[in-house]
Amino acid sequence: MKRRFVHLLQKYLLNPPNKLLFALGIAPSGYALLETIGRKTGKPRRTPVGNGQVAEQFWLIAEHGMHSAYVRNIMQNSRVRLRIRNGFRLTWRTGTAYVLPDDDARERQHWLAARRLGAGRNAAAVRMFGTELLTVRIDLDEIKPK
Repeated sequence: MKRRFVHLLQKYLLNPPNKLLFALGIAPSGYALLETIGRKTGKPRRTPVGNGQVAEQFWLIAEHGMHSAYVRNIMQNSRVRLRIRNGFRLTWRTGTAYVLPDDDARERQHWLAARRLGAGRNAAAVRMFGTELLTVRIDLDEIKPK
């Protein structure tokens, strides 16, 4: 019941404004945009997530574990893109995502909060809305010089 309510809340109320801001080239504070490939449609699917970039890795905690559509998409195709703030600009970064069911998601949130300003607020929201926390690590590809 909680998962269904939170899903509808995010789908129709919380995520659309964040997606619009990203489309306008404005990154909401503390967010990144995750792009996966739909496991059924093969089309790009974009989801706002907390910005968990630490060096050349990106960490996120899926609130609903394997029930999250983007996690199921990652299980089908681990190649992803992230739209991340880089100074005043937004840049796309590609990477390979790994679902880590044996990782302690709550401990990972504490670890991330110690390394990213604002990650503690995101962690609190994830714990409040979440039903089955699951860690996902994305190893970002090397940036090629132009």
